[in-house]
Amino acid sequence: MKKAHFSRDLFGFLEELRSNNRREWFEANRTRYERDVREPMLTFISDFAPRLRKISPKLVADPRPSGGSMFRIYRDVRFSPDKKPYKTHVAARFSHIMGRDVHAPGFYVHLEPSGVFCAAGIWHPDPPTLARIRDFIVQHPAQWKKAINDAKFRQLCALEGDVLSRPPKGYDPGHPLIDDLKRKDFIAVTNLDFADALSPLFIDHFTTACIAASPLMRFLTKALGLQF
Repeated sequence: MKKAHFSRDLFGFLEELRSNNRREWFEANRTRYERDVREPMLTFISDFAPRLRKISPKLVADPRPSGGSMFRIYRDVRFSPDKKPYKTHVAARFSHIMGRDVHAPGFYVHLEPSGVFCAAGIWHPDPPTLARIRDFIVQHPAQWKKAINDAKFRQLCALEGDVLSRPPKGYDPGHPLIDDLKRKDFIAVTNLDFADALSPLFIDHFTTACIAASPLMRFLTKALGLQF
């Protein structure tokens, strides 16, 4: 019988952290964090690795506790007015082997008490990368429409992210795909829930969402000159 990767203890820890977001509390509860949050996520990443290889051998599932697929629990507060030191969610990214950072195309899983979701695509690309994607849409409109109109994609995924209020400079405001060219993020999101996360089938649900989002991932990697 399959065992669930995540437990109520994970969400309980994150809920308490939200109310006690300070170093003293975290250090006193570090053992709980490692047992209930970090280790389950690292196991999930390790178990997802062979599934990911079947979806795309160019994406990476790295279960190392530091420098791997799992995001650090520590917030970067250098330029933020909010000085709370810890994130109140746990997440992992599965990025392209040629661009393993948060801005590269990849898959993403996010768990927190207020929401559970999966995502795929590219978030906040830098201006040159964004321009390459927009230009590729202009050059290959049929491929773009095929990717986002794929039946499984439309059934499970929704395009989300920041969008410009006006057409980007250098692009025809009357272009038939102008609404897509106004996108600043190219992210497909599949919303799940607390019950999904606690189910032994969660890794199956995540895998299905990644497969459904693959047409978008394939388009984005091609736009950036990468293999999928």
